[in-house]
Amino acid sequence: MTSRHHRMLLRAAVALGGVVPVTAGLTGLLFGLDMLPASEAPPMLRAVALDSHYRYLSGLLLGIGLGFWSTLSRIEEQGPRFRLLTVIVVLGGLGRLLGLAVQGTPPGAMLFGLGMELVVTPLLCLWQWSVARMERE
Repeated sequence: MTSRHHRMLLRAAVALGGVVPVTAGLTGLLFGLDMLPASEAPPMLRAVALDSHYRYLSGLLLGIGLGFWSTLSRIEEQGPRFRLLTVIVVLGGLGRLLGLAVQGTPPGAMLFGLGMELVVTPLLCLWQWSVARMERE
């Protein structure tokens, strides 16, 4: 099998595998906790599902933070990575904003997160882009 065929198969596998996180992410973004087991489920099952999802999302946050830290040593050269991480953070912030509109105002720590996601992170991305542009000139 040629490298071209391997590349095509890998693309197909990644496209198919991407259906799961895109579907789950969109479902969670649009429906919030309603994506968890039905309210008729025993409270313990619902609590376990919520804990599992919370820990998973916390792992993603850890990965995002480590991803930003990985840009520090040569930040002026890390535009694509920085922009990708910023888009991920902003999408999360938009989900949080939707939750605010649907469910009401969350606790202060969540509002702080919303500010980081929709204001601070995009501003840092613009700053990184500016620094990168200055370095090229």
